[in-house]
Amino acid sequence: MFNIIKPPSSILGTITNNKKQIKGSVVLMKKNVLDFTDITTGFIDPLNELLGNRVSLQLISSTTTDIGNELKGKVGKAAHLENWTNLLTLFPLLAGESAYGVSFEWQEELGVPEAFIIKNNHSTEFFLKSVTLEDVPNEGKVHFVCNSWVYPADHYNYDRVFFRNKTYLPNETPAPLRWYREQELINLRGDGTGERKEGERVYDYDYYNDLGNPDGGEKNVRPVLGGSDAYPYPRRGRTGRPPTKTDPNSESRGQNLLNSSFYIPRDERFGHLKTSDFLVNTLKSVALVIKPALESVFDLTPTEFDSFDDVLNLYEGGFPLPLGIFDTISKNVPLETLKELFRSDGGRFLKFPKPHVIKEDRSAWMTDEEFTREMLAGVNPVLIRGLQEFPPTSKLDPYVYGNQNSKITEAHINNNLDGLSVNEALEKNRLFILDHHDTFMPFVKRINTSTSSKVYATRTLLFLTNDGTLKPLAIELSLPHPQGDHLGAVSRVYTPAEQGVEGSIWQLAKAYVIVNDYGYHQLISHWLNTHAVIEPFVIATNRQLSVIHPVYKLLHPHFRDTMNINALARQVLVNAFGIVESVIFPREYSMEITAEAYRNWNLTEQSLPADLIKRGMAVKDPSCPHGLRVLIEDYPYAVDGLEIWSAIKQWVKEYCSYYYKTDETLQEDRELQSWWKELREVGHGDLKDEIWWPEMQTREELIETCATVIWITSALHAAVNFGQYPYSGYIPNRPTLSRRLMPEEGTPEYEELRTDPEKAFLRTITSELRSLVAISFIEILSKHASDEVYLGQRDSPNWTADKKPLEAFERFGKKLSDIEDRIRSRNRDANLKNRVGPVEFPYNLLYRTGEVGMVAKGIPNSISI
Repeated sequence: MFNIIKPPSSILGTITNNKKQIKGSVVLMKKNVLDFTDITTGFIDPLNELLGNRVSLQLISSTTTDIGNELKGKVGKAAHLENWTNLLTLFPLLAGESAYGVSFEWQEELGVPEAFIIKNNHSTEFFLKSVTLEDVPNEGKVHFVCNSWVYPADHYNYDRVFFRNKTYLPNETPAPLRWYREQELINLRGDGTGERKEGERVYDYDYYNDLGNPDGGEKNVRPVLGGSDAYPYPRRGRTGRPPTKTDPNSESRGQNLLNSSFYIPRDERFGHLKTSDFLVNTLKSVALVIKPALESVFDLTPTEFDSFDDVLNLYEGGFPLPLGIFDTISKNVPLETLKELFRSDGGRFLKFPKPHVIKEDRSAWMTDEEFTREMLAGVNPVLIRGLQEFPPTSKLDPYVYGNQNSKITEAHINNNLDGLSVNEALEKNRLFILDHHDTFMPFVKRINTSTSSKVYATRTLLFLTNDGTLKPLAIELSLPHPQGDHLGAVSRVYTPAEQGVEGSIWQLAKAYVIVNDYGYHQLISHWLNTHAVIEPFVIATNRQLSVIHPVYKLLHPHFRDTMNINALARQVLVNAFGIVESVIFPREYSMEITAEAYRNWNLTEQSLPADLIKRGMAVKDPSCPHGLRVLIEDYPYAVDGLEIWSAIKQWVKEYCSYYYKTDETLQEDRELQSWWKELREVGHGDLKDEIWWPEMQTREELIETCATVIWITSALHAAVNFGQYPYSGYIPNRPTLSRRLMPEEGTPEYEELRTDPEKAFLRTITSELRSLVAISFIEILSKHASDEVYLGQRDSPNWTADKKPLEAFERFGKKLSDIEDRIRSRNRDANLKNRVGPVEFPYNLLYRTGEVGMVAKGIPNSISI
C-alpha cells in the first residue's frame, strides 16, 4: 500500500509547444517479480523495454462524445510511458513496482477524463496497479485504481478500459461512459462456449464435474455436484476443458498439476506478491510430491505412533525420511518450498512447529474442560446448539432410517446436573448438544464397509455449569442396524470416567466425537459454508456489476483470490484421492456429504445473529448489546463475533445508504437486479426455488445481504481457518479419522486398552502417515501471507473518490481496532474461563490484525487461503 506524493507543481501541467500537457504517473509490476514459477516464460526485459511506443494510454472523456458516434466518449490522443527518472524518488513504491511518467496533450473538449484505454505492445503481460493524473483542469488530481493484468494488445479483440475511482449507479453514469461500462461487462461474461485460455478475463459458471477422473478407472469416479436433485451444489468457475473419454459429463484434468493450473480469470490468480504464490506451490508440493513420497516410504516400512511422546517428537525431533526419497522430492519441489517443509540441517527431516494447544501443557488437551471449551472457542465453534427437547430427536426420514432418536436417558445424566432435573435444566437453558448424528448416519455404513475408516454417528450432551464452562454429560455412539438401515440405529451411551479402563474408554469416546467434528469442520463449516458458497458471488459480481458500481466497490476486496484457492482445492484437496480424501474419515464420500449439507444451506441464516438464534445459542433481547442475549455468557466466538458483525453491518448500512437514498433507487438499478437474479437462478441455481431468498427490493435487504457476504468471507472464514494448525496440528487433540471401533470386552484390543491405553488410543485414531500429510496440509492453510489485507483495510487509499464513504470506512477501521482492544482485555479476565482454558491458549482468532505466518489471529478481507 502506498500514497503517491505530489511532485513539484513546476513539473506538472507544463506548456510544451504552446500545448498544455497533463502529466501523470503509472505504477506497474513486472511479471518476473510477481510469479517466481514463471520466470522462464515471458520475462519482462529491463525497465527501458516498456518505453517508447511499447505501452500507450488514451484518455476518455466523460462529458464529450465522438462526432458521429454519440454513444461513446471522445478518446484523446495516445500518450506513451516515459522513463521519468527525475520523479521516481518521489514515489514510495513496494518491492517489484516501477513508476513511469506519462504526458497527455490536454484537449479542453475532453473535460475531466474518467476512463482510459491502455494498449500493451510489449511481448508479455504486466500488472497495472494504478494511474494518477496531476493538475487536471477544474479537477486537480485524478486516480485510477487498476490492479489488473494487461496482456499484449493482440490477446484481446477489444480495448482494455480502466475507470476512475468514482462511483456511479447505472442510470447516473455520464452518457459518454455508458457504452464503455456496458461493453466491459459483456467482455467479462463471454459467450459461454469454448475452452478458456491463460490470460482471459471471462467469468462463467459450471458444475463440480472435475473432481474425479473416470478415465483412470472406477475408483477414480466421483459424482458431478450441482445441477441435480441428488447432488445440489453451488456453481464454480467454468474452464471449458474438454470432457473425459469415459464420461462426457465429467471434465478432464491437466496432466502435470504441479506446474499447471485450471483456468480462472487472470485477475483472480495469485500473483500480487511472491509470498502468495509460495503458499500455493507449497500446498501443491505437499499434495503432489510429498504425499506420494510418504506413502511409498510407509509402504516399505509401515510404522505407528506407540506413545504420545512419539507424536511430540514430530515437533521436537522431526521425522527422518530415507535419502533416496528426499532426492526424488528435491527434483520436483522448488528450493524455497523444501526449506519450508524440511526444517533441519541437511533438510532430511520433517519437523513441525509446536501447535499452540501443547505449547504450555502437553496433556491439558485430554481434560473434559478443554474438550468442551473448544466447542465454544476452538476451530469449529459454529456447531454447538442449545438442546430444545430431551431426549434429542432425529430429522432423518424414519421410513428410510427407522428410529434414529437418541437413546440417552435421564438415568445417564441425572446425577450430573448440579441438583437440577432434566426439565429444569432445559427450562434454564443449561443443556447443550454437539450433534453430528444426522449429518453422518446416512453415510456410516458405506464408510465402514468400503473404506479403512471405522466411525460412528455421534451426539454429545453438555451441561452449563455455574462458572460458565461446559461439562460433558454423555456421548452416544451410533451405528446403522446390521440387518438394515430401516431398523434404526444401534447406539451405546458413555458417561465421563477418569480412572482405569473406564477412563480410557471415555477418552476414546471423546476421540470418536472429535473425528466427526474434524470432518464436519473441514467439509462443511470450512469448505462448503465459506469457500464453495461464496464463489458464485465472485462470478456474479464480476459479470453483472460494473467496477464503478457501488456494490462492486463494496464487495470486491472480499473476493480477492477466492476463485484461485478454490481452483487449487479442486486440483489437489477435494478431488479424488486428494488430501481431503486421504486424511478425513469419509474418504471418497467427503464431497457427497457436503452436497447433502448444502441442501439445507440458507443465506439468510449465515449472519451471526441469525445463526446464533437458529442454534439456540442466543435469544433476541433489545436490552442487550447487539439486540441479542447470548445464553452462554462466556462464548468467545459469539461475543467477539457479534461486535465484529455489528461493526460490519453499520459500515455497510452507511455505505449503501449513501448511494441508495430510497428503496425505489435500488429497485431501478438494473445491474443490481441482474446480479441478484443471476446469483439466485444460476450461481445457487439448485436452491433457486427456496422461499427464503430476499427479493432485493429494499435497502435493508441489500444491507443485510452485503453484510452477510462480508461476514462469511472475513470473520467467519478466519474463525474456522486460521486456528487449524494451532488446535489440529497436534493430531491426538483433533484426530482426522478413526481406524477401529470401540473395543469389546474379551478382545485383544480391549486388553491393549487396559494395559497400554496410549498405544490403543493411537492405534484407533489417525495413523502416522496420515498424520504427517494432515499436519503438512493444515500448517499451510493456517498461515497469513505478507500481502494480506485485513478487515477494515484496502490495498489502495484511493479506492473511491467519494468523501463520505471514505469517512465511514475510517470509522469502521477504528471500531475494529477498539474491538481488538476489548478482546485482548477479555482474554485477560480470569473469570472468563473459556477464553484461555487448561491449555492456556487465548482465543485470538477474531483479532482484526494478524502477522505473517501462523499466528492464530487476524481477519483477512477475503477467503484467500
